[in-house]
Amino acid sequence: MQLGIELLNEPCASAAELAERCAAAGLVLSVPPTDADVASVTAFLARWRRVVECVDRPARAELLNALLAEYASAPRLTDHVGDGWHLHFRDPGVATDRQIAALITVGTALHLTGLGMDRLGVCAADGCARAYADISRNGRQRFCSPACANRSAVRRHRAARAAG
Repeated sequence: MQLGIELLNEPCASAAELAERCAAAGLVLSVPPTDADVASVTAFLARWRRVVECVDRPARAELLNALLAEYASAPRLTDHVGDGWHLHFRDPGVATDRQIAALITVGTALHLTGLGMDRLGVCAADGCARAYADISRNGRQRFCSPACANRSAVRRHRAARAAG
């Protein structure tokens, strides 16, 4: 799911960049991405952003379930690259764009069911629309980064001083 957050916050401009970022995230692609894959992943991310932005738990689950139905398949064990057995939630030989969408969708479902349905969101800082996956200990993350949290705290402090 972290790959999804990164791609949503900083979209890829080319197939080569998408390949590099997938490799950096540890995703072994079946086939190198094409420009068509970049366009398809970008369209998927626009749909996935609705899951990120949704704060109503049942509605978030409904949106995510629709993506799971479209992109994920029954889990299966694989050791396709010889680095150890793991689960795939996609059919073998699936197209690259669908492979990425399946990974992000299933990762999101595992994150939300494992840590809580509220552990995904959009930065609360004024002027920032970056997404984040809340992995904090207390589950109360509201900002995409410490920088946005600090800027917001300074704004609140200055507003309080000006009002008082």
